[in-house]
Amino acid sequence: MALFIFDLSSSLQLSWLSWVLAGLAGFIIGVSKAGIKGISIMVVTLMAMVFGGKASTGIILPLLLVGDVFAVIYYHRYTEWHHLKRLLPAMMLGVVVGAWVGKDLPERVFKQMMAAIILATVAMMYWWDRQKNKQVPDHWWFAIMMGLMAGFTTMIGNLAGAFTNLFFLAMRLPKNNFIGTAAWLFLLINLFKLPFHIFAWQTINLDTASLDVRLVPLVLLGLLTGVRLVRKINERYYRKLILILTGIGAIVILLK
Repeated sequence: MALFIFDLSSSLQLSWLSWVLAGLAGFIIGVSKAGIKGISIMVVTLMAMVFGGKASTGIILPLLLVGDVFAVIYYHRYTEWHHLKRLLPAMMLGVVVGAWVGKDLPERVFKQMMAAIILATVAMMYWWDRQKNKQVPDHWWFAIMMGLMAGFTTMIGNLAGAFTNLFFLAMRLPKNNFIGTAAWLFLLINLFKLPFHIFAWQTINLDTASLDVRLVPLVLLGLLTGVRLVRKINERYYRKLILILTGIGAIVILLK
């Protein structure tokens, strides 16, 4: 059961705890889009705990687009288009597959799939962090595989980060080029996802838009905070904590 009453025919009714968790998720979206990678997975966990699995994907998407627009404006001069073009077609195909698979799934099954993807992503990120020799393949098939997985997981749960991060790491992009290229990739792919959420899944509507408008200021605050943190933060320590908390959150989603 979600933490608040979600009725599409009436206004949203949120408890104070729901507002706190949703607001925290909005703030984390901003921080992540400003360039602090690896923490956006917490957004999916928090929103699914509050709104349920499928509904949360539609609520998150417009907030992601706000962050995407900022990231593109701020980092656009670092974009490397040839890498983006290698990943985008397969990622779009993955979105279509994810939209088809997830359209008629019961909420319980959808949450189980989302929790499984979160846990698999956490395991993948943990394994990657422990590798001493972080050599990953950069062949043509690697771009297709990462694109398909990223597209499918971003449609099911906005969880493409682990796969796109691995791809861009394989391309050995410097930090700013990494952020700038990813910014355009996610702006384009999130725009591509919009019609599926509005017309096929119907997870974006006037009620969710009203909620998103209230959360946008926290996204903007997160963006400003993230810009300052991106030059200072040491990823080595906070990523471990994020992985632990996210894993716990995924288990909560699975058991709810």
